[in-house]
Amino acid sequence: MPLFSFISHCFLPNGSRNHPIASEVKGSKLVPVDSEGSISVDDQHVLVGSKEPSSLVESVPVISESPSSRGKPLLVDFEVLNSECHRSEIFKYSELEEATDNFDTSRVLGKGSYGTVYSGILKDGRRVAIKCMHQFKMLRLHDEKLHKERLRKFMNEVEILTSLSHENLVQLYGCTFPQGSELLLVQEYIPSGTVVHHLRREGTLTWFTRLKIAVQTASALAHLHASNIIHRDVKTSNILLDSSLNAKVADFGLSRLIPHGVSHITTDPAGTPGYIDPEYYEQCHLSDKSDVYSFGVILVELISSLPAFSEDDKQPYLSDFATDKILCGHLEKLVDPALEFQSDEWISETITAVAELAFRCLQRRRDMRPSMGEVLNTLESIRSGTSKSALTWGPNSTYKATKVQIVSTLPDDYFGKR
Repeated sequence: MPLFSFISHCFLPNGSRNHPIASEVKGSKLVPVDSEGSISVDDQHVLVGSKEPSSLVESVPVISESPSSRGKPLLVDFEVLNSECHRSEIFKYSELEEATDNFDTSRVLGKGSYGTVYSGILKDGRRVAIKCMHQFKMLRLHDEKLHKERLRKFMNEVEILTSLSHENLVQLYGCTFPQGSELLLVQEYIPSGTVVHHLRREGTLTWFTRLKIAVQTASALAHLHASNIIHRDVKTSNILLDSSLNAKVADFGLSRLIPHGVSHITTDPAGTPGYIDPEYYEQCHLSDKSDVYSFGVILVELISSLPAFSEDDKQPYLSDFATDKILCGHLEKLVDPALEFQSDEWISETITAVAELAFRCLQRRRDMRPSMGEVLNTLESIRSGTSKSALTWGPNSTYKATKVQIVSTLPDDYFGKR
């Protein structure tokens, strides 16, 4: 059996949704290998499965692969690659080395499997975050492929960030010249860390702030989708917070452009355990609704302060736990006690409304999920206090749980209960 076909059959223990464990061969043994990047210290990405796509429509202009070139080296169009980079400021490596005190460890903001992020101060006084893409020193047979994937991720971020402007998207200042051995992105410095850091390490964010973060993140993703871009790695560790705790969506290395009018593209799933759309995982169909599913997990994290994925053998996925509690009418068992769910009427009503929205986002079938534009409109109406009509379900609406194949008919007043 080919190596990557074998890897696609390596899953978590029985009883969990089929998320794989990415591996590479070292001698005669399989050893874990991180395959996608993040600025978070804790999160691991996995490149899921190894199915040969039946069709592939992706817009990453610097790397091309035709069906006839399967198994051959990927080709890099440096002319296109360089033109993309020159739309941003080009930095010398020595300049960034000086800005970070020779990449001193005290400057590290976070690490991921594809790189390390450092804080730095440029000569013009700007404080920046410098993302250094790791150079892979791997097995000789895989060196070229890993280098091309590293280059693809680098150029993908450059392309996305130079083509879009939104107050809730991290701003790219520039990058190093892509033909050099060091690939570095220079982005605006966001001082208050990630949402996951605040939820799990620094105590609680108020519900008012969490709701603001949800609205701002949805606004950024709706803007991406309006530009036919799918983020593909939506998670709380990719949402940064500025000094006023405003949200900035980051890390576009996995993002994909979907041509206008196309419902989905067929491509090998990639992402982070706990956030991956089950329909995308099972059928290799990537769509904007894949981001909607991941955002549903974020909404549940904001409600519960619990991790999207845990080591609990019985129920490792927060999406399953949340769906079960909502279906059973035990929303209070999901809510972070620090939010004082039952002590304040506004908190109780808005958390309940957001839980309903999360439940809709977490449907197994993508056609049962709202669009990100609809999600944004609903969140804005919840925040403004005009959500009643926006959140009304029709009589006897039927929804399917995320993991278990349970069909539940919810009473009309279900989400009016506390």
